[in-house]
Amino acid sequence: MSFNNLDTLYRQVIMDHYKNPRNRGTIEGDDHMSIDMNNPTCGDRIQLQLQVEDGLVKDAKFDGEGCSISMSSASMMTQAVKGMRIEDALSMSKLFSDMMQGKEIDEQEFDLGDIEALQGVSKFPARIKCATLAWKAMEKGVDEQGQS
Repeated sequence: MSFNNLDTLYRQVIMDHYKNPRNRGTIEGDDHMSIDMNNPTCGDRIQLQLQVEDGLVKDAKFDGEGCSISMSSASMMTQAVKGMRIEDALSMSKLFSDMMQGKEIDEQEFDLGDIEALQGVSKFPARIKCATLAWKAMEKGVDEQGQS
């Protein structure tokens, strides 16, 4: 597949997650953590909710507003971490952060699926914070809850 076709496919994946977000909404009840974060540079904001039970991410949802990159990244992240052990979700977050910084990553470690579509964001430093907002919210929530 040529670079232009791959770039077009990646854009389509990002726009699909933006227009049809997965896991948008709230988790009912009180047995979850809720993390609010924003990116003051561009105005993106997210409320991430994680339900962690016995070290396993049972549910993940988000709400907020922002650009297509921040909202599609939140959609992809919540989809990816559901059912994962929390330490694996944090490892995936580290891998994602490395990918956003343009570092070589071991794609064998995790099946990134749709998340790979965000790889091109690393070429636009001003947009990296958009892509990592939901991931940073997850890390912050886990850290604050002492879940790791």
